[in-house]
Amino acid sequence: MSVRHVITGGSGFVGTRLAQALTKRGEDVVIFDIVPPSCKDATFLSGDVRSERDIAALALGPDDVVYHLAARQFHGAVPRRNRTEWFEEVNTQGTRNILDAMQRGDASRLIFFSTDMTYGLPDQSPVPHSHPQRPIGPYGRSKYAAEQVIREGMAQRALAATIFRPRLIAGAGRLGILTKLFALIERGLPVPMIGSGRNRYQMIAVDDCVSAALHAVEQGVPCGAFNLGSTAPPTVRALLQGVIDQAGSRSLLVPTPARLVQGVLSGMDKVGLTLLYPEQFAIADADYVLDTSRTASVMQWAPSQSDGDILFAAYRHFLETRTQRGGAGPMIGLRDIPSNNGVMP
Repeated sequence: MSVRHVITGGSGFVGTRLAQALTKRGEDVVIFDIVPPSCKDATFLSGDVRSERDIAALALGPDDVVYHLAARQFHGAVPRRNRTEWFEEVNTQGTRNILDAMQRGDASRLIFFSTDMTYGLPDQSPVPHSHPQRPIGPYGRSKYAAEQVIREGMAQRALAATIFRPRLIAGAGRLGILTKLFALIERGLPVPMIGSGRNRYQMIAVDDCVSAALHAVEQGVPCGAFNLGSTAPPTVRALLQGVIDQAGSRSLLVPTPARLVQGVLSGMDKVGLTLLYPEQFAIADADYVLDTSRTASVMQWAPSQSDGDILFAAYRHFLETRTQRGGAGPMIGLRDIPSNNGVMP
């Protein structure tokens, strides 16, 4: 039998790019999602990772490679209450369901996108893959639990699993709160930052995430956790100033007291007026860079895009698609895009 590349959450941000890259290579690609994909060259199977019956329809087999991207993230309608259960039923139990189906079908190759949020507040920067995992919120905890499920699978049977922990995934195609930032830059208005902007806030390009996933399969699906992030990220101030300069904008960067802003954001979240979630704003002023040396040495892979290239590509996308959007409000922070990928199953 020929190899099938099965992508859960294949209609999402990274999933779409991954499906396009694989079909361009002439591979047999199956997208498993509740949302019809834009990639028309792949086979689409409508399904929910919470449903064992839906997953069974994939008929996973020994020749399949599974890219598990489906997840609930800080994207869309996150409930005010019961967030732990809301994230876990997809991110943790959904992962368990996928692994159970893989075991039944003797499928043994898994590429899983976790998140840097499993580390929580880091003790050091750069953050190595061996850093203690102390997630501070329900999303990070759900992904940490999913990693534990995968580790159990690797220990109990012949499962090869590459676990990626990406930093902020960005690039042309998704905007979120970046819409607010870019609207200010386009209009030449002041751009407030959370804190002084002297910290580094690393990114990883969506296309580099795809490249890493493809490379992992080519390398035989190396087991364990691998950080994904750009090389030599600049400070937030330098990053934003670079976009302002390239855009030819008159915007000025305005530092704000981080603790005060975080307190206000926390209070707003508690009363249901969420602008950023605690897992996002708690590290907004932290110097948070992932150590990618293990990824480079074990996988022989490195990212191709810098943070400045990534952010300006998103700004160009903003300009190109402005007629499809409504108005934008003031900038709140940089954490607009989930660390993770996929769509809400």
